[in-house]
Amino acid sequence: MTVAVKSSLVSSVQTAAETAGLVLQSVSAGSDFHGESTTVFQLGLAAATDRSLQLELSHAFDFDKPHLLPDMTAHLSGEAKRLRNPRPDCYVTLAGLPIAFGKFQWPFHRSTSGADTYIVHGEMHLADGGTQNLHAKVAASVTVTFAEIVPAMEQPYAETFVYNAIRKTVDLGQLEFLKASNRQPVPVTTRFYSRWQKKFVFTETNDEERLAYLLRKVYWLSGVLGENRPVWIADPRDAQYLNTTEADLLRMAGHEAGEGLFTLEGEFAAATPALLAQAEEYRADLQAALNFTKPQFNESMRAGEANM
Repeated sequence: MTVAVKSSLVSSVQTAAETAGLVLQSVSAGSDFHGESTTVFQLGLAAATDRSLQLELSHAFDFDKPHLLPDMTAHLSGEAKRLRNPRPDCYVTLAGLPIAFGKFQWPFHRSTSGADTYIVHGEMHLADGGTQNLHAKVAASVTVTFAEIVPAMEQPYAETFVYNAIRKTVDLGQLEFLKASNRQPVPVTTRFYSRWQKKFVFTETNDEERLAYLLRKVYWLSGVLGENRPVWIADPRDAQYLNTTEADLLRMAGHEAGEGLFTLEGEFAAATPALLAQAEEYRADLQAALNFTKPQFNESMRAGEANM
């Protein structure tokens, strides 16, 4: 039986979308991992009809806490700018892997294995503009205790830290890209959250590392995947991942634009021929980062030469 969408939920999301500069394109009924009813929203930019984003919320979800609607609006404001990217689904890891997120089954569902956790399934693909067709199916898990710090176990309140936890897990070499694979776990634990600072902390980076990250992002997302169209530099999702601020990312981008490696207009940067000329370096970084995610074996032990 299909459950009718809640008019109060639609009205609240539409208000948040309009405030964020988005247009509500459609609303439909859906279902989650356990078959429970959800409401699926398609949102887009008024000036562009060729791309949209999907927001899926539990049917029972309600904006019953004071901060929920403002947080939703902030999330959608970020999505509105991200939709201006040539590939809004794409990100870069600190080590230089371009990746695309997709097929996430929001909202979280309780584990079916008996564990006291919330789970969300999704996929991550290598987005290098080639034909390797490598990907990783992931299952991001959050403990019930950890979930207490999240405003709501719904997509707009969790997507950023889930994506960043996945990127961090790739950085640690704990997710492997394959042509076919079983689902790989991504534990989202308190190690990623500072209760003292009341914020997520994934990676401590310095200016040199952040600058290298920005150059990789512009190279891959603008130069390789975006036909030199601009990408959003002051993305709060990247700022959280790198443990910095949007203003700091923009400051460093302004310096690098002066060096001629990309052009900068507002918060958006586009690759220049000078940056694209460094393709060999960025391809080498990609291969090294990809190799780091593969299991490594002691060849002498494989050959039976080691004492055991």
